[in-house]
Amino acid sequence: MPMDLAHFWGAVLALSILIYVLLDGFDLGVGILFGLNRDESQRRDMMGSIAPVWDGNETWLIVVGTVLFGAFPVVYSVFLSAFYLPVALLLVALILRGVAFEFRYKTQRARWIWDFGFIAGSAVAAFVQGAAIGAMVAGITVEGRDFAGGPFDWIAPFPLLCGIGLVLGYALLGAAWLVLKTEGALRDWAYGWLPRLMTGVIAFVALALAGTLVGDFRVVDRWLAQPWLFLLPLVASLAAWQLYRVAAERRSEWQPYALASLLFLTAYLMLAGSFWPWLVPYHLTLAEAAAPESSLAFLFWGAGVVVLPVILIYTGVVYWVFRGKVDPGQQYH
Repeated sequence: MPMDLAHFWGAVLALSILIYVLLDGFDLGVGILFGLNRDESQRRDMMGSIAPVWDGNETWLIVVGTVLFGAFPVVYSVFLSAFYLPVALLLVALILRGVAFEFRYKTQRARWIWDFGFIAGSAVAAFVQGAAIGAMVAGITVEGRDFAGGPFDWIAPFPLLCGIGLVLGYALLGAAWLVLKTEGALRDWAYGWLPRLMTGVIAFVALALAGTLVGDFRVVDRWLAQPWLFLLPLVASLAAWQLYRVAAERRSEWQPYALASLLFLTAYLMLAGSFWPWLVPYHLTLAEAAAPESSLAFLFWGAGVVVLPVILIYTGVVYWVFRGKVDPGQQYH
């Protein structure tokens, strides 16, 4: 029973991270692309495309933190100790972004300040997430059940490269979302960014692979031990090729987001397959990191049976109610 609960919460954690990346990823991406578009009417439509859902998307980040704190407290402790500064930057960036989202319409002369806050908050939030992932892949210093490294260990070439890569990836998701949700000039503008961002993502993947091999990271041994993982890059390559085709033909509006999501899904499965069953790579497995049975059971009946289904239903209802295209010029308020 304890291991069943541990695996249940491990699955919830994995699913919550994936949902967060796919949902908050596109609205962070829209914020990043916001800085590349100077047309005020198009900027309003960009914000209008994410206005009903952006704050709900961030709920999944809270779910991730809650599951870590309640079900895997050792991982929560190690992660916060290793990435205290990135997490602090993430929270500041999300707060700045949320404030800027509302305040930019309340002023004229100082609008540029809030525009910058919205763009910078989106980019910084994406960057520190990618840097943290890169640091986990490269490996962090753990002794026993405690982080034994320094606060700036994550500031290294490979994590910083991964930070830039996730900024490009989220921007790709954002452009695909704009193709799905907007019309006219803004949709065409977003179509134009798809192949450029896809090229940037491919360049990042090539550099990251080279960095992984040069750095002799332990994850390479996992790839060699599990050859099936190499099917995932093949699927990603086919998705990238199709995305280039769709962007050139401009006939489908739903395929870009579906294909961009597939790219993220393959990358996520690659990471999961490379690290399983470690939650802290090569130091703490899921079984070793799980909370006591009483805590897992309490969390199951409280959060698993009541809260999690409500969040899932809420997310589904919001996306269903606000389906369809953004009405050009319509104020999101």
